[in-house]
Amino acid sequence: MTLSGKKTVTTPGVNVPLGTQAVYAPLAVKALSTNTGLVFLGDAASASSAGGYPLLPGDQVVFDTVGSLASLCLDAAVSGEGVAWLVLSA
Repeated sequence: MTLSGKKTVTTPGVNVPLGTQAVYAPLAVKALSTNTGLVFLGDAASASSAGGYPLLPGDQVVFDTVGSLASLCLDAAVSGEGVAWLVLSA
C-alpha cells in the first residue's frame, strides 16, 4: 500500500480523484504550500467552489476513513495546484 502521494489539477473546473487506492485508515489531506489560491475537496459532484471544502495553501483536513482515494475529488482555479495526502496508519 502506498502511504502518501500528491495530486494536482491539470484542468481547472474538472474534478480529479485523489487516486484509486483503498484506504481503510485515517487520511490527512494538505493543500500544497505553493498553491496561490484555494483548492476544493469533495465527491465527484461537489469538488468545486460551489460546494467543495475549501483549503487555503497549507491547510489540512483529516478523515477518519474514506474507503478509497477515488471517493475524494479535487478542483482548483489554477492549473498545477493541488494537495498532498498521507495515510496515518495502515
